[in-house]
Amino acid sequence: MTMVIYGGGLRLQECLQLRIKDIDIEQNMLIVRSGKGDKDRRTVLPETMKDDLIRHLAEIRSVYEQDRKDGIEGAWLPVALEKKYPNAGKEWGWFWLFPSKSLSIVPRSNIVRRHHVHTALLQKAFKVAVGKAGITKQASVHMLRHSSATHLLENGYDIRTIQELLGHQNLQTTMIYTHGASKNVLGVRSPLNK
Repeated sequence: MTMVIYGGGLRLQECLQLRIKDIDIEQNMLIVRSGKGDKDRRTVLPETMKDDLIRHLAEIRSVYEQDRKDGIEGAWLPVALEKKYPNAGKEWGWFWLFPSKSLSIVPRSNIVRRHHVHTALLQKAFKVAVGKAGITKQASVHMLRHSSATHLLENGYDIRTIQELLGHQNLQTTMIYTHGASKNVLGVRSPLNK
């Protein structure tokens, strides 16, 4: 999950809400649906993740198939979609990319179903990893998104492209990341440098 967040510049919740249909391994692309501002966007899927992702898909496919055998309700869908396509939540494409290991009961309806991994689980695991790595600075999962944007800038990508990948409506929001870039963002060497 952290690789997807860093590699695609996603927000934590955007990552957790990814569905199978939102990944395109051949095109190296992720589709973030209903991100901040309720907008969809496309961002990059790191090529280096392909093999790990294919293995992950095989693992969760068995979870998906067991849920179908056990008669578990499908993945949660927005109300309008669920009304229009009542069985869509049971289709593989709508299954969570990062499903929870356990089932849960939906409070309002008492329906038992599998949801995506809870935010607290990833945040806790990240905090433990930061501690094990001996990092003493304050770090959060969201900092992966910041690092992604900063590293894209350092690698010479233009600010408008990064704005689109991050799903920022306002360019000023993206400009915040320029302060963290340590390399020459313009990619231009002064004539005084030899």
